[in-house]
Amino acid sequence: MLNVKNINQYYGGSHILRDVSLQARLGKVTVVLGRNGVGKTTLLKSLMGLVPIKNGSIEFDGKSIHQATPYERARAGIGFVPQGREIFARLTVEENLRMGLAYKSASTPVPPELFGLFPVLKQMLNRRGGDLSGGQQQQLAIARALAASPKLLILDEPTEGIQPSIIKDIGRVIRMLADRGDMAILLVEQYYDFARDLADDYVVMERGAVLASGDGKNMEADGVRELVAI
Repeated sequence: MLNVKNINQYYGGSHILRDVSLQARLGKVTVVLGRNGVGKTTLLKSLMGLVPIKNGSIEFDGKSIHQATPYERARAGIGFVPQGREIFARLTVEENLRMGLAYKSASTPVPPELFGLFPVLKQMLNRRGGDLSGGQQQQLAIARALAASPKLLILDEPTEGIQPSIIKDIGRVIRMLADRGDMAILLVEQYYDFARDLADDYVVMERGAVLASGDGKNMEADGVRELVAI
């Protein structure tokens, strides 16, 4: 579903991404791990078109998208959950979910399956996003990205600052979405055990480059924990 080949990205004179290549397969979870500051978030922003790449290629669903705008990438079927959630604090839960349907008809209903994935959101439809707990806001951010039924879901550290019970719920939802077989998931994560439990494929980054990659079930044998240890 996603095929990234040898992309490079610069901030001023700093070389941030160095010939990064990876794939995200349909029905699979690809996890990207690495210490703080190795370029993981810049990679995701490059995939979404929020920062330009210098060279290399990004293909989504068989088509080149590296010159497409963020809006065009979203409309093509890429859902993005940024680090820090970035929900609209003054809008209600329902209004936040409708933002995920922004390019569709105003009469398009919020998909009811979102409330099956995150039941707490149905109970809080009329509550402002800013009044939710951090974990509930993360569930809302994921549901907003899922509202338009993306073919690729990109998540940037969804466990950051979240209580353990909701981390479990988020992990369950990610696994369920992948197992349906109609979506690829690219997950950037600092929490090693969470990433290991979900990974079908893994990528480890160091200093803006891919240091290691492989089959998720081999992460322990491949010494990935040691590679990302702080």
